[in-house]
Amino acid sequence: MRDYSIRAAGPDDLDGARAVMLDTVYRDFGTGYVPRWHGDIIDPAAAYLTPPRHTLLVAVDPDGGEIVATGALDARGPAHPPNPRHIAERYPSGETAQVRRLYVRPEHRRRGLARRMVAELLTFAAADGTYRAVYLHTDPSVPGAEAFWRSLGKLVHDERDDPDGGNGVLHFELPMGR
Repeated sequence: MRDYSIRAAGPDDLDGARAVMLDTVYRDFGTGYVPRWHGDIIDPAAAYLTPPRHTLLVAVDPDGGEIVATGALDARGPAHPPNPRHIAERYPSGETAQVRRLYVRPEHRRRGLARRMVAELLTFAAADGTYRAVYLHTDPSVPGAEAFWRSLGKLVHDERDDPDGGNGVLHFELPMGR
C-alpha cells in the first residue's frame, strides 16, 4: 500500500487539484464543467485557500509526486434552490462546514485514501470551533458514493423519495468527533 501524503493545498498544487476535479466532473458525473455548480474548481484559491475557515486538501502519490485526490471544506451551507428548503434551513452558511470535491483518481481508489481525507477535513472543522454541523451531498449514481457516505455519516434526506424525485441527490451529516 502506498503511503500517500495528505496536506493542505498551496498555490503550487492548484493546477494538479483542478485537473483531478475537472477530470471527475467530466468522467464520473458526465456533466462536464457547469459554471453555476463548479466555479470553485476554476478558482480554488479564492474558494478554499483565501477564506480562513475553508480548506482544500490534496493527496500526493509518493511514487511520482502527482496529485491524485482532492477534498475541500467551506462555510457555505447548501443553497435553496437547488437543494430542498428544509436542508438549506437545517445547514445555514457560517454554521455549517460543507465537504466538497472529495475526488480520487480511479487508479488510486479502494486504498482508504478518501476515508483518510474525510478524517482530516473533520479534524479541520472541529478545530475551527464554530461549526455546528458538517454536511455534504452526493450523487448516488457515482459508483461507490452512496455506500461510502453511508459508512461515515447519517443520511438526512434522500431526494429519490421526494414526490417529484428532486435532483436524486443524497444529503448527509457527518459527525465532527468533538
